Amino acid sequence: MAERPFNDISYNLFLNEDKLMGSKCKKCGTRSVPPRPLCTRCYSTDLEWVEVPGRGKLAAFTCIYIAPPFMVAQGYNRNNPYVSGVIDLEDGGRVDARIEGIEPESPEEIKVGTPMKVKFIHRKDTDSEETYLGFEPL
Repeated sequence: MAERPFNDISYNLFLNEDKLMGSKCKKCGTRSVPPRPLCTRCYSTDLEWVEVPGRGKLAAFTCIYIAPPFMVAQGYNRNNPYVSGVIDLEDGGRVDARIEGIEPESPEEIKVGTPMKVKFIHRKDTDSEETYLGFEPL
């Protein structure tokens, strides 16, 4: 795959290309999403980029009513909350992301273990375009 360093800048560049990427250790096969520059199992630095299918299960979630400034700029606030969650990926790794397609006003209906799939959230600003990692129920 691409010759990019294993860091958050490269990870975000791949997100802008609608690719969920992680690192895979060539020595022991451990996968990390988001990518890490060092294998968490054998401490090897011999890694490669791998594209992750982007399916998993909801492991945890929270409904956010007091949003950080960049989310307020997108229209989220006390009257328009959103859901953020942790996804256990099928291929290994765990990511946190915005959860789309789930009503934050009804948290009792959100179930841990719900099958999820990746959704790339594109946001165009006046100066640039960014892609955020999101997930939605299958």
